[in-house]
Amino acid sequence: MPLKEIALELQGKAANLAVRMPIAWVNILAGPPVVVDGRQLDGRTQWLLYLLARSGQPPVEQTTVVEARIGYDTFMLEMGGKAAPIGEMVDRTIDGPAGRLRIRLYRPAGAVARLLPAILYLHGGGWVMGSLEGYDLVSRYICARAGCAVVAVDYRLAPEHKFPAAIEDAVAAYRWLSADATKLGIDPARIVLAGDSAGGNIAAVAAQLLRDEARPPCLQWLIFPATDLGFTTASYASCGENFLVTRAAMEWFRGHYLNDLREIEDPRVSPLRATDLSGVAPALVFTNGIDPLRDEGQAYAERLATAGIKVIHQEFDSLIHGFIGMRGALQAAARAMDDMVAGLRHELAQLGR
Repeated sequence: MPLKEIALELQGKAANLAVRMPIAWVNILAGPPVVVDGRQLDGRTQWLLYLLARSGQPPVEQTTVVEARIGYDTFMLEMGGKAAPIGEMVDRTIDGPAGRLRIRLYRPAGAVARLLPAILYLHGGGWVMGSLEGYDLVSRYICARAGCAVVAVDYRLAPEHKFPAAIEDAVAAYRWLSADATKLGIDPARIVLAGDSAGGNIAAVAAQLLRDEARPPCLQWLIFPATDLGFTTASYASCGENFLVTRAAMEWFRGHYLNDLREIEDPRVSPLRATDLSGVAPALVFTNGIDPLRDEGQAYAERLATAGIKVIHQEFDSLIHGFIGMRGALQAAARAMDDMVAGLRHELAQLGR
C-alpha cells in the first residue's frame, strides 16, 4: 500500500476514535455551537469538522483526481461503521453503452419473498470519485435494513468520461435490471432508482428519461441530490465554506464533469431545469440543513409536487452533506440513515395497495 494511502487510513482511524469521545468533552473541545440559517450543527459533526480541518489534508480541489478518489474511498470505509450482515454479494458485468459495465448485487439474509424489491443505487462523489468498494458498507447497510436487493452501479467517472457518460450508464443499468429482474429474483414492478449527491443527480435525471418505459421505476430515492449545477441558491452562500463539501469543491467537480459550462442548462445536467416533470416516479427527497445543496434539493421536491408527483421531503436540519458515509462515526448520521430506510420501506409497502 502506498505511504500516502497508509497515512490517510491512519488519519481516518484517528478521527473515528476522536469523534467517539464523551459528548461532554466534545462540546467543550469543539467550541461554541455553530448555527447557520437557524439550524444548529450537530455537536459531533462540528467536532469531526474541527478534526478534519486540522488533519493536514488539502481540500479536494487542491488534489489530483487519483488522490481524491483514494481519500474518498478511505474516508467512506473508515467512517462507515461495521459491515451489516447480508445474505449474498455477487460481482458481475453487463453490457453498457461503452463496453462492459460493473455492477454489484447484494441480497438480504433470510429473505423469503420469491421476488424482492430492488434498489438500483448510484453512488455519490461529485461524478469524479466513488466506487463499488468505497460504497460497500453503505450498500450492505441499505440491503440489510431495507430488506431489498441492492444493485450498485460502477458508472463511468469524469474526467475520463464526461457528461453524459454517467447518465447513459445509469439508464442502461436500469433497462438491464428491468429486463432480467425475474431471472435475478427481483420484482420488475418494484425497482427503485436511488443515489446520493451526484448519484442523486443521476438518479433524478434517469427517472425523467425512463418515465415512459413499459416498466418505469416505482420510486426515486434522492439523498441530498445535486439538481442545479448553476450554484446560485442561498444555501451556497451560507453553507459554501467550512462544512466538508464546499462551493470550491463543487466547482472542481463540475469542471471535471461537464464539457462546457453551457451544459448547465441541460436538464440532464440540472434536472431542476426540466420544463416538464409530469409522469416521473414518486419521490423520497432527503436534504441536510447545513449543506450548499440544501435549497436545490428542496426546490426539486417542490417542483415534483407542483407537477402532481407524490413526493415526501425531509430535512435533517443538523447534518452536513455526505453524512451517508459517516454512520459509524456520527450518531446523528446513523439515526438519519435509519429514518431514510424506514421511509423507503413504508413507501414500498404501499405499492399495490
